[in-house]
Amino acid sequence: MEQHEDGCIRCEERGNLLLIGIDRPAKLNGFTPKMLRELGDAYAELERRDDIWVGVVHAIGDHTTAGLDLPKIAPLMERGEDLFAAFRVDPFDLHGWREKPVVAAVKGICFTIGIELMLAADIVVAADNCRFSQLEVKRNLMPTGGATIRITERAGYGNAMYLMLTAGEIDAATALRWGLVQEVVPAGEELDRALALAQTIAEQAPAAVRATRRNALLSMVEGQSAAVAQFVPVQQRLRAMEDGKEAIASFLEKRAPRFTGR
Repeated sequence: MEQHEDGCIRCEERGNLLLIGIDRPAKLNGFTPKMLRELGDAYAELERRDDIWVGVVHAIGDHTTAGLDLPKIAPLMERGEDLFAAFRVDPFDLHGWREKPVVAAVKGICFTIGIELMLAADIVVAADNCRFSQLEVKRNLMPTGGATIRITERAGYGNAMYLMLTAGEIDAATALRWGLVQEVVPAGEELDRALALAQTIAEQAPAAVRATRRNALLSMVEGQSAAVAQFVPVQQRLRAMEDGKEAIASFLEKRAPRFTGR
């Protein structure tokens, strides 16, 4: 494949899955403005396509990413440009929730924006050689892709400050213990495992998957009462769908359901 000096985001369809690959291995997949724009385009494609039900984020090469390519990104920061506001769909899920679920596979170096991207996914599979660092304070920056929110939410305040204020590193076992990743597998197996999980999700009723994801997010952001208030109307909508009828038919006929998303 031809390599652009500013890297690229490569998309590949596999059935109902969209693989979103970070591709700039010669520079440890350091993110450039071009890559950020293409990342937004990839997530927009994921959301737009009715026949794509699950996204899988991964990286080309030995490492997920060393973070932002600061010399290329700094001018945008100095002008006060929001790096993520221009996305038609926000990969970091900070400007309105996405609908489609995402599974992330991470490996090797996974710093700063890599952590934020994986925490914006719904399930994370990490290689056992993963190294995580949220080191913005070392560059006189603050994390702005969700780390201050999600690391604190999942790992607790003390662990979040331990990681973000020291600019230190944690390993995959620690990330698993803190709840930042859901599985740790031998290096080289992370993408296959992420794909297997994504395929399992894609075999479920897609509208129910999206509704379940949204309700869980609603409970975290607006509280239990807001989530409970959606139980009956959402369940009614799901039952009225063609997939609702297919679910009953497959149960009675003792066969695997054939969901269509309608």
